[in-house]
Amino acid sequence: MFLRFFAGACLACGGLGGGGYAFLRKNMFGALPAGGLEKTLMRSPHYYNGEFHNLAERAVLKDDGSVLFSLFRYLLEKKENPFPENPVPVNTHAFENLNRVQDCLVWLGHSSFFLQCSGKRFLIDPVFSPYASPFSFSIKAFAGTSAYAAEDLPFIDYVLVSHDHWDHLDYPTMRKLQPKTGKVICGLGVSSHLMHWGFQREQIIEGDWGDTVVSDNDININIVPAQHFSGRMLVRNKTLWCGFVLETKNLKLFFSGDSGYGEHFAGLGKKFGKIDIALLDCGQYNERWRFVHMVPEEAVQAASDLQASYLLPMHIGKFSLAYHPWNEPFERVKTASSGKNFRLLTPMIGERLNLANLASAHFSSWWETLG
Repeated sequence: MFLRFFAGACLACGGLGGGGYAFLRKNMFGALPAGGLEKTLMRSPHYYNGEFHNLAERAVLKDDGSVLFSLFRYLLEKKENPFPENPVPVNTHAFENLNRVQDCLVWLGHSSFFLQCSGKRFLIDPVFSPYASPFSFSIKAFAGTSAYAAEDLPFIDYVLVSHDHWDHLDYPTMRKLQPKTGKVICGLGVSSHLMHWGFQREQIIEGDWGDTVVSDNDININIVPAQHFSGRMLVRNKTLWCGFVLETKNLKLFFSGDSGYGEHFAGLGKKFGKIDIALLDCGQYNERWRFVHMVPEEAVQAASDLQASYLLPMHIGKFSLAYHPWNEPFERVKTASSGKNFRLLTPMIGERLNLANLASAHFSSWWETLG
């Protein structure tokens, strides 16, 4: 994804001369791990030959083709129905009269979620900027979907960051969240970005796949594998990408992060047992990119592998990052989920889900009316 942005930077800055170099040094690009932090990464079994690797070694592109060719194709090829014709409906009252004792989940668009459970408040991959790139003219949010801002949120006990791509780790959002955040949970190396942006080292807990980074009587936070890649700049895979399993007294929630389908889902289903809610990557797919993103039918299979009671599809509904029509993932996951052992959840952005009463919740196919 960064190559798309970088091509725009080349055009905007007149190539990779002094202007391009200065542009890439802007704070929003973060900072790569260095010094003692880089030595810590080298102790991970998933870090070798100078970068992190997936459990299943596969090329980012399915056909192992040219990323540069894909870049030019993305820039020049016309997309089919990439944006809804009308503003996306949003519930703007998600945080009104919010009682800490109520267990609830709120989808905030794309892969961003607010979770309140066991008296703790979590924010997952928060992106409140109206675009998911270094440029305001690129990858704009759908009309209506930028209804929430960091200022709207209460104090957050844990912010979880799955990886450092622009549509999951947003510089303006994180800067505004810093003073109202207890801890940030992330994969190895992501702390280099966060500390560059003003987070204190003691605010950050980072870990490797398989680590339980928070464990007490009320909650366990586990960092788990994902099949993806990382990088905000020209260098890839210097920071770890991941998913999360949150375990509380009343809930077991899985967040996939960005991930292609793989055996790790079945492995996690065996390790953690039945998952209550699976938040799964389900959009921005492409046949050439299917090793690093799931098509909807694969997300449905992953939900089955996890023994999930509920599937909430994500990575959809706010940004257009692929060639498929914006509403196609909703239709395909709805069809593929029919007759399965889990229930599909399709809330609107900002719609508060009462986790104590999900069985009686009803959701409309809201995307069908937008064109």
